[in-house]
Amino acid sequence: MDPLDLVYPDRAFHPLDEETGPVVRALKQQVRDQGLWAPHLGPELGGRGFGQLKLALINEILGESSWAPVIFGTAAPDTGNAEIIARYGTEEQKERYLKPLLEGECFSCFSMTEPQAGADPKMFTTRAERDGDDWVITGRKFFSSNARTSKFVIVMAVTDPDVSAYRGMSMFLVPSDTPGIRMERHLGLMSEAPDEGMHALIEYDGVRVPGDALLGGEGQAFAIAQTRLGGGRVHHAMRVVGQCQKALDMMAERALSRETQGSKLADKQLVQADSYAQLQQFRLFVLHTAWQIDRYQDYKRVRKDISAIKFLTPKVLHDIVYRSMHLHGALGVSNEMPFADMWTGAAVMAVVDGPSEIHKVTVAKDLLRGYEAASGPWPSQHLPARREWARKQLENM
Repeated sequence: MDPLDLVYPDRAFHPLDEETGPVVRALKQQVRDQGLWAPHLGPELGGRGFGQLKLALINEILGESSWAPVIFGTAAPDTGNAEIIARYGTEEQKERYLKPLLEGECFSCFSMTEPQAGADPKMFTTRAERDGDDWVITGRKFFSSNARTSKFVIVMAVTDPDVSAYRGMSMFLVPSDTPGIRMERHLGLMSEAPDEGMHALIEYDGVRVPGDALLGGEGQAFAIAQTRLGGGRVHHAMRVVGQCQKALDMMAERALSRETQGSKLADKQLVQADSYAQLQQFRLFVLHTAWQIDRYQDYKRVRKDISAIKFLTPKVLHDIVYRSMHLHGALGVSNEMPFADMWTGAAVMAVVDGPSEIHKVTVAKDLLRGYEAASGPWPSQHLPARREWARKQLENM
């Protein structure tokens, strides 16, 4: 994918044109010929039905290239959107929305978070109200992913404000050109120029959709979102493993190539050892988490480890990329090396799919569920009490 990354670095999520179309379609066909297109989906949808462990290994490789997920049909948010349409959509919805996604000729948008609420569903105010057989959606959504070039959006809205947010929200499939959808402004990442980003602040001003636009059952949005995000967090983590390996490779090359103060950098510091150890620990943790998902087929059971790798992801990316960038000196912080996008990616990873702090809370709470408070005034491993217990055991032998 290197030629695409170097010649068209900012066009991976733009519609194909006369220049990019022939090259990209040819590469996608090569992927299909090898049976690797959209491998996360089942054979009935043109994929391989790979489990999370195999997908993790694939995403480790794809993570080194910004274009690779597009070429392999595994790009976010389309991959997650395809999964939930495949699982919860009607046959008509699959034909209208899923089929074009699988053909790789369109992009989709996931419209969930809100300006005043971030990712906290209890604070969402975007409403979808019944009007006869239709639904009318009103509200605003922030950082709606890939909105700029999407053919349709999956929007999450409150349909029953009188129950908890976890039971009172629903998801809708809405064509992007539906009257009432207004892109207030497009947002990019911090390294992108103003108004050139792919995400958006969207106003839904009385957007009318038919009843069959509902994805899954009424009130199922939270459950659908968790299904979508669980595997996605593993994929993000393994793509970061690929990026970190690339940074480590550059670090090692630099240490062996750069000479200063009479000897090579490799003779003066050991930063590559820290990075190698950190990366290998993280990689094995992510693979173990993916293996658990395949084994138990239950995201809730693996929620603690999914959340743990989620909040570790930005730290590992930050640390390894920073060390490599720093080792390259002035060249490392210039626009002649790829570190800028890699390093700012750490900040992105800390907020996408839920901020790191929320996931730390999840891990902390889930971890304690496997323990009990001490039964007496002293900790269970209090040595005087343990010795007394041991003496009694020996006396009774």
